This record gives sequence, C-alpha cells and structure tokens, in this order.
Amino acid sequence: MGKEYHKLVRDRIPEIIRKSGNECEVVILSDAEYCQALRQKLMEEAGEAAEAKGEDLVAELADLYEVIDALMASYGISGDRILKAQVKRREERGGFAQKIMLLRTGSKGES
Repeated sequence: MGKEYHKLVRDRIPEIIRKSGNECEVVILSDAEYCQALRQKLMEEAGEAAEAKGEDLVAELADLYEVIDALMASYGISGDRILKAQVKRREERGGFAQKIMLLRTGSKGES
C-alpha cells in the first residue's frame, strides 16, 4: 500500500517518482486550490527552514524562496513591490540587526 501525501509538490516530482520505478497519482489544482496549497506549503517550508542547520538551511531557504516566488506570481505581486514594502517596513519598524527580544509589556508604573 502506498503513502498518502495530499500536498503541493514541485513540477518534476511526478516524473522523478515514475523514473524511480514507482507510481503516483496526482491532480491539477484550480487557481483557488493552488493559492491555498501554496499557503500551506509556505508554512511547511518555513517549519523545515526553522529546523535546518548548515547547508540544509541553504536548501530549505531555497525551497521557501521558491514558494514565495510562486505565491507572488499567483497573486501578481512583483519583486519590486515586495522590496519597496520591505524597505518601508524597515524604515518604520526597523530590521532585526540589533537582535532585540521583547520579553513583556505593561502599563507605565505597573510592576
């Protein structure tokens, strides 16, 4: 009995599976299903990147970047638009260079 996945895969994965002598069943998603599957894939790849170390981190970040590229294309968002938004957010809120971790907040005078 085979293994169930029900997840978005890269375009050549079915070909690679078949060339290895195995079978696979696939379905082509509608645009709405594809957008939802990309969002799920984004979470999957972010989790894998968060756990990766060394060269594995490079590969996982590449996978994450691939999903981001696909999301941008599916929503018609240009790389330039993303970069402008990144610069604006960095100017307004800063980046992460100072390594600040927020521990708690409260009202002034509160212990």
